[in-house]
Amino acid sequence: MTTRLGLGLPQMRQYSIGKDVPDVARAAERIGYESLWVFERALFPEPATQGLYNMAGVPWPDEYRNVADPLVTLALAATATERAELGSSVLVAPLHMPFQLAKALASLDVASGGRVIAGLGTGWSLDEYAASAVRPFEERGKVLDEIIEVCRAVWGPDPVGYDGTLTKIASAVVGPKPVRPIPVMLAAGNRRAFQRLVDHADGWLPAGFSAEQVAGQWRQLRELAEERGRTRPIRTVLRVNTAREAKPYEGADRRPFQGSVEQIVSDLVEHAAIGMDEILIDLQSGARDAQELKDVAAEVFEKARAAGV
Repeated sequence: MTTRLGLGLPQMRQYSIGKDVPDVARAAERIGYESLWVFERALFPEPATQGLYNMAGVPWPDEYRNVADPLVTLALAATATERAELGSSVLVAPLHMPFQLAKALASLDVASGGRVIAGLGTGWSLDEYAASAVRPFEERGKVLDEIIEVCRAVWGPDPVGYDGTLTKIASAVVGPKPVRPIPVMLAAGNRRAFQRLVDHADGWLPAGFSAEQVAGQWRQLRELAEERGRTRPIRTVLRVNTAREAKPYEGADRRPFQGSVEQIVSDLVEHAAIGMDEILIDLQSGARDAQELKDVAAEVFEKARAAGV
């Protein structure tokens, strides 16, 4: 079975968001990409108080200095496309009030004709939590649980009622309702997060650091689902952040998805063999402008399909 391919939308500072997002979205759909994706980066601390992904000494990428709002970006893409699904990988859910996020995602789903995928995570940046979070970092898991519950309630039948820590809805009509049930997908990498996913979500959003690591986590997740009696399939969308270069990367320290288009495609082949439903390819950081992003996206798609992905 062919792996579905998705493309990361242009959110960084080299792009003109209002013009380039619809342009790239239209081109991606025309090329054959089946989904379009955004991520969330609220700010860039300077000086940084912690390393990237909370890894000591690992600097934040410079492109994180200017990242457009994910929901605004998806709204621009929704108006320019007809078929491609519109997903987040990921929204840092605890930076958003549950009710407002549920309402925004439902409205976006209606505007797009039922194409939204709600990809959520808890994030890792203490600075982002200090600036925007609805509760302290230590409570991020509880907040994510409530956000999922509130979304399900708000998207469900009226009257809506909910009694939580952050959200109190006595009894209300809340519209618009999504066109179809919005899939909730979670970024998860440990047993507690896997359990939340198995019990409460529709799918998994792993990051493509190495094929071996992803395959191991996928095996753990399936085993936990069996252990907990889940029979519904778990949808999977693997996110790969590329570091494309004009020439092949020759060093022994090459990371997955670093180097030429051919090297990136070779890594796609290896990761597709794990059995993911879909691979989201983010190429935006290595492109100078929207035209280059469109050109590279077309080349990667063509060569990936030719290689059997």
